[in-house]
Amino acid sequence: MAKNDNSVKIAPALGRDAYHHGDLRSALIAAGMHALSADSADALSLRALAREVGVSATAVYHHFPDKDALLVALAMTGFDQLAAAQQAASRSASGQGALAAFSASGAAYVRFAIINQELFRLMWKAAPRGDQLHLPIDEAHPAMANLRRTVEDVAPPGSSEDDKRATALRCWGLVHGLATLSLDGQIDLDDDMIGRVIVGLTGGLRT
Repeated sequence: MAKNDNSVKIAPALGRDAYHHGDLRSALIAAGMHALSADSADALSLRALAREVGVSATAVYHHFPDKDALLVALAMTGFDQLAAAQQAASRSASGQGALAAFSASGAAYVRFAIINQELFRLMWKAAPRGDQLHLPIDEAHPAMANLRRTVEDVAPPGSSEDDKRATALRCWGLVHGLATLSLDGQIDLDDDMIGRVIVGLTGGLRT
């Protein structure tokens, strides 16, 4: 596994300039993402974000009728960033083969969670409910769609759809479990240990 950190960190707030350019929704999302780098989603306030970007609270409600709507938007932005981090990790390892790229993607998942702890917790709390392994792939959130596509690359020839779903679930369960154990303070993970665990999981897949 490559040791380069391909995780995407939370973007800084866009602030007043973004609003004056007419993109208040993006400015509010960026301000919310910035706030999550220091505090939990529970502590987020629409009024505080309005002050951050220099608009009235009323203006915020034109884009987000309530806090839950903002949290869903932040969660979806987080999934986009997670998918981008995993895709970048896969590309960087692709010269070593499909399995190395797959493993790098899994390691990026864990690193993203460790770096973006409050965002990661929010993502799974606010994400729409539904079995991500049974949804049509274009309806799954970007990170899960990425997992399902990469499983196609490493699954043994002749694997059934149920086999592929089982592989995706096994791999997702491992990286999500590692991430959650680390965030809850149950284990200390460095990049080397993340790689060792993930390579052990994927050892039974074809290269």
